Amino acid sequence: MSDSSSPRTPTGDPGGRSGVRETFTEDPISEQPAASPPEKSSVQLASPNSRTVRPGDRIFQFLTTGAGVFVVSLIGLIGLFLLVQAIPALQADNVNFLTSQTWQTDPNDMKFGIMGLLLVTVYSALLALIIAMPISLGIALFLTQYAPKRLARPFAYVIDLLAAVPSIIYGLWGLMVFAPTIEPVSQWVNDTFSWIPIFAAGNVSPDMRGTIFTAGIVLAVMILPIITSLSREVFERTPTPHIEGALALGATRWEVIRTTVLPFGKAGYIGASMLGLGRALGETIALAIILTGAVGREFTWSLFDGGATFASKIAADYAELNNEISAGAYIAAGLVLFLLTFLVNFAARSIIAKKGD
Repeated sequence: MSDSSSPRTPTGDPGGRSGVRETFTEDPISEQPAASPPEKSSVQLASPNSRTVRPGDRIFQFLTTGAGVFVVSLIGLIGLFLLVQAIPALQADNVNFLTSQTWQTDPNDMKFGIMGLLLVTVYSALLALIIAMPISLGIALFLTQYAPKRLARPFAYVIDLLAAVPSIIYGLWGLMVFAPTIEPVSQWVNDTFSWIPIFAAGNVSPDMRGTIFTAGIVLAVMILPIITSLSREVFERTPTPHIEGALALGATRWEVIRTTVLPFGKAGYIGASMLGLGRALGETIALAIILTGAVGREFTWSLFDGGATFASKIAADYAELNNEISAGAYIAAGLVLFLLTFLVNFAARSIIAKKGD
């Protein structure tokens, strides 16, 4: 009998060599018992679909949803109120409301159009924006990229304080101090560039004080702190690794601003400018004080025209709103201003969305 523990010689060995034995060992893997299924953990992870919603989450969701619906509903109701109140006056209007520059709100002979108000409003706001945007950009970049912190912080406080000055103060300053000072400059611009329609003599010539040119510069001072403050906050959020990476590659300070700071903060800068434009479009008291009324004179497409904006016209004639039909004419003008601000905000959102992409 052969010992079962001794090595075995395979049969049919083609070599047939004696004394050479091949040993076979059992595969250790095949002899291992089958792995048992893992035991279930005593702690079960809740799936996202089966998690319990806490009462606090439900309350917070209800409050936030309600706040959003309330704001949207309030805006819609304001627009609906303006439309309903303006319809009787629009039906009694004897001229084209959109293209006429006549403004006569006699209940017996209603003739009012918003073209003159629209042009003065847009002209003054765009002039303010053109002046304020580059200055605000320069101030914001200086405070965030060049100025030392001990100087940047108090200087930023001074800029922010300009936003706290009441509009009536700006109006009095613009009429009594700034307008006489800027009059020689206005006269020089008018004499030198009168061949350009926007710099030609206006409908209040030779008065060069209460014009859109003066009002636009005062408006630029008023919206300057808004654009500067928001732009500064955006530029300060530029990721530090981006700035340090550009400096490590040998970029100058201006190259760092051009390649990292401006691309990162462009959308915020545009949004801040649109907020400033909204402030300029709705400014009331300051423009009511500065602008010279051009009664019976049409707008001549010049920056040296007088006139009134939507807001300043409503404020100046508020005491005369003692008749429902007459008041409806001013409410119709307010409705146009309401829609104009919506268009500006929609354009700003579109620009920011494209820059974000």
